[in-house]
Amino acid sequence: MSGIILTLHIIACIVLIGLVLLQSGKEGMGVIFGGGSQSVFGASGAGGLLVKLTAILAVVFLLTSLTYNKLTGVKAVSTDSIMMSAPIPETEPEAPKPEVIFEEPKAPAQGEAPAEGVKQ
Repeated sequence: MSGIILTLHIIACIVLIGLVLLQSGKEGMGVIFGGGSQSVFGASGAGGLLVKLTAILAVVFLLTSLTYNKLTGVKAVSTDSIMMSAPIPETEPEAPKPEVIFEEPKAPAQGEAPAEGVKQ
């Protein structure tokens, strides 16, 4: 059953693309194959027919998409996580970091010149 739906979906996609490309734009530049004669589609032109066929195929495309998704049984929400089965990497114990001792510069005694880099 899903094969029939998928085949119908692919056919609807291809025909829908063709119908959209055949439609004329707002500036009238949609005549792809040359010639401005639209007498094949009737006196009103191809606008009404192509629009109706495009709408029908859009509905077919939507319905086949939803039906194929329902038939294949794809779960929308999963309760399992792929991280549950991920291996835990072994870590090596960290070496102790050297201790940095910071000494504040001493204030100069009265009468002494301040050390370089010390602001007063």
